Amino acid sequence: MGEENRKIPFYEGMWTTTSEGEARLLGSKCPSCGELFFPRRENGICVRCQHEELEHIEFGTQGRIMTFTSVMQQPAGGYYRGPVPYSFGLIDLDDGVRVEAQIGGDFEKLKVGLKVKLAIEKLYMDEEGNEVQAYRFRPVKD
Repeated sequence: MGEENRKIPFYEGMWTTTSEGEARLLGSKCPSCGELFFPRRENGICVRCQHEELEHIEFGTQGRIMTFTSVMQQPAGGYYRGPVPYSFGLIDLDDGVRVEAQIGGDFEKLKVGLKVKLAIEKLYMDEEGNEVQAYRFRPVKD
């Protein structure tokens, strides 16, 4: 029998899943000045104060849309294999860091300041039949 299809991240080390099943983005924090980084900085040097050792941290799951755009056609170059149209923008996490991300949901209802929550979702199926997953943010229902 064939190997079972797996769920794999589009890029290793961007997120983890807690024991409760909640996804968390992985980042770094400078213990000297408090600067936050996403994604995680493996070289361990703070670009703000030059401190040479950063702490690895997990960010919270909620934030707000700072700015966004909707992409209506496949980007050139063949690197993006997910569905179109999609929305993409900057999310200000409640933790104080700004991240670039896809934004799920009805793009006609998105607006700056809208509260969003982290989700790990299918981006596309690869040639071996594996589900390639990506992080994105979805509007929070009040």
